[in-house]
Parts: sequence; structure tokens; C-alpha cells
Amino acid sequence: MDEKSLSILKQFAAHLLDYHLPRWEELPDFDLYMDQVITLIERYLNILNDGKETIMTASMVNNYVKLKLIPKPNKKKYNKEHIAYLVAITLLKQILTISEVRDGIAYQAKISGTHNAYNLYCEEQEKAFALCATQILKEEALPSQEDIPYEAMVVKMAAQALAQKLVAQKIVYIQRDRKQEEKGS
Repeated sequence: MDEKSLSILKQFAAHLLDYHLPRWEELPDFDLYMDQVITLIERYLNILNDGKETIMTASMVNNYVKLKLIPKPNKKKYNKEHIAYLVAITLLKQILTISEVRDGIAYQAKISGTHNAYNLYCEEQEKAFALCATQILKEEALPSQEDIPYEAMVVKMAAQALAQKLVAQKIVYIQRDRKQEEKGS
């Protein structure tokens, strides 16, 4: 890996290590209009893009309401609960299908309550970011110019992501099946 690439990767790792998702208590205590919500989500989740793409659109939010992933807004205004759902949905949809996200959020909210489930997710996501950053920042974990090609790091991270995605999906499926069995009983 050349020095410039290594420097960029280490800067990103440092950003991951310091990344903070707002907890329930840090979310706005006042209602927001759609454009304000989108701006806020873009700011909270800047880790997802390089500033060239939009993370969220009004159409996405409207679709989440139609799909019952988030509650309907009150007189076109969104509150703290909407923001929490949108943060979680936006992050989770990077690795899960929308139906898996919906079922996973519903399950976790049912057992922990919306506030606690949201805070737990933020904590776990930050821990995952920190773990990934730590792997990158450890010199021995990075391929050198003479050793493994730069692409080996891509393969390693993608393989870990897939393994963790599959486990997350399996847990959602198990909970979905249990819920259906309970309804059938």
C-alpha cells in the first residue's frame, strides 16, 4: 500500500474511532419539517458518504411512512422518535433488507423500548466502528507495499462484513419465525 493510500485509510480509521451517533437524549426535543430532518440525518450520518451523494431524500422518508417503518408525521412535522428511527433505518439498510430492518427494529423496540433500543444500537455501532478502526490502525494488520496487496484489506473487511450480516439476518429470521409461531398458537 502506498503512503498516500495508507494515510487516507488511517485518517478514515481515526474518524471511525471518534465517530459519535447521537443518543436519544441528544436528539432534538422539538418538531422538525422534512427538509430539516434530511439536513439533520445527513449531518448525523456523514460517515456513510464522501459528500457527493445524498444519504436521505424526502421520497425515502415518505416510503418509510408508507411501509410503516416509522410513524406518520404530525401535521408534516417529525419528532425525536422519527429521527431515531431514521438514523437506525439508514444505517441498517446498508446491510439488511427493508423488511429485515423493520422486523429487527420492531423486535428490539418490543423487548427494550424504543429509547433503549435506539441507544443500544448507537453504542453497538460505535463499538463496531472502533473495532474496525483498531484493525486498520494496528500496523501489523495493514498490508505493506512488499507484503499483501492493498486489495487484501478490502477482501478481509468485506468477508467480515458478510459474516456479521449473515448472523444478523439469522437472528432477525429466528425472531420473525418465533413471532409467527406465537400468533399461530
